[in-house]
Amino acid sequence: MDHLITQVTEKVKEALLAQGLKGNNSNISKGLSVKQPIVSYVKPDPKKEELNLASYIDHTLLKPEAGAKELEKLCKEALEFHFATVCVNSSNIAYVAKLLEGSEVKPIAVVGFPLGAASTSSKAFEAQEAVRCGAKEIDMVMNIGALKSRDYVLVTGDIIKVVEASKPYPVKVILETAMLTEEEKIIACVLAKISRAAFVKTSTGFGPGGATLKDVELMRRIVGPDMGVKASGGIKTTKDALAMIAAGATRIGTSNGVTIVSGKGKIHGY
Repeated sequence: MDHLITQVTEKVKEALLAQGLKGNNSNISKGLSVKQPIVSYVKPDPKKEELNLASYIDHTLLKPEAGAKELEKLCKEALEFHFATVCVNSSNIAYVAKLLEGSEVKPIAVVGFPLGAASTSSKAFEAQEAVRCGAKEIDMVMNIGALKSRDYVLVTGDIIKVVEASKPYPVKVILETAMLTEEEKIIACVLAKISRAAFVKTSTGFGPGGATLKDVELMRRIVGPDMGVKASGGIKTTKDALAMIAAGATRIGTSNGVTIVSGKGKIHGY
């Protein structure tokens, strides 16, 4: 597998250079010039330290019909259980940021969600507006069609523009892994790393499938220890969450955060 990852990584770099990026985009040129070693992820050891499961949770509500009442409940739960973040659609970020003001719980906005097929300029503007309205992290959807067409310039430029628009806050790149081949998953992670994203993320929760242990392990193996890996989609129980963390996830995107940390409550779809 390491040989395949190295081979695909070199192929992607060669393709980017062949498509005229060297010298035309300093961010990509810099990324290409930095050796990206594959380093094994060091898993948390529950025998040595107690795992604070709540600190991994991105408490999520992305349903289009979500209104003020549902958003208030989401934030109340996040504050009560000390979750890492609350993840919502960008149109709701100002309200959520206000509800979380003064707390350690960070508001996340999704961008280009859920298809990833919006123009780069519209994604960058959405990210910039979300940050202006109080977002402290951005979860963007990669241009999946461009990835499958091997248009790595478009994919990489798309991510870079959102990363720039979101400064100084971190960007997670949603790959929608259930739509990708193994080679495409490797390529997507390499492009996200070159583009200086902070995380790679498995799924939107609106695609054909969610996070799998195999995908999380693969993503961690590709990006190494210097990027976050967010597992999202279909994570509903404490057992699910712990397995994803053991596989290399540093964040868990779920609408079942309360159930995961307390063992109580209704199980939701995402």
